[in-house]
Amino acid sequence: MTRRSISLVLLALVAACATSPAPRYYTLAADATNAAPAHGATDALSIWVAPVTLPESVDRPQMVVRVAPNRVAILDGHRWAEPLPGAMARAIAADLAALLGGARVSAEAQHAASGAQIRVLVDVQRFESVPGQGVTVEALWSVRQHGESDGQRGHSLVAEAVRGAPADPAGGPDYEALAAAHSRALAALSQDIAQAIRPAKR
Repeated sequence: MTRRSISLVLLALVAACATSPAPRYYTLAADATNAAPAHGATDALSIWVAPVTLPESVDRPQMVVRVAPNRVAILDGHRWAEPLPGAMARAIAADLAALLGGARVSAEAQHAASGAQIRVLVDVQRFESVPGQGVTVEALWSVRQHGESDGQRGHSLVAEAVRGAPADPAGGPDYEALAAAHSRALAALSQDIAQAIRPAKR
């Protein structure tokens, strides 16, 4: 190729990169903040939520959506604003704080676990997103009092449909609605965990 041809190709590549849309970033949020706290006192109860474990296929910055029974798409243009294990733990912790009025719930650094009366471990088995339809979250979890080696175990399976019309001006899938559906699914999971925490404290 001549120098002129190479220059034209480089200019075309630069122009293509300059017009590529910037990635969109999504977060998970507590969805049980308006829920009425469960009955019974939990004042001064301290709870630590460990970082959530996830299947490797979805534990990545990009959103992963199911497009066929045996096929997924990894969306470089739609990303989580922070690593999912920590984001999910923080959403669950905020939901538990709302559900267990008065409890001190943390999902921060490991050192916070040492003084917690109750530890919550969540192992997500399924974290599925289907654009235009909904999400599924399936998890195994345990609630352990300080000093216990086992504790109470549970299993939750939650399906949430997306809500609202597509927000994409081009009429494409509403990925923000998928993120919101995952937040609602985590709130339902937190409901199950909150119910287990109260008997564990009695």
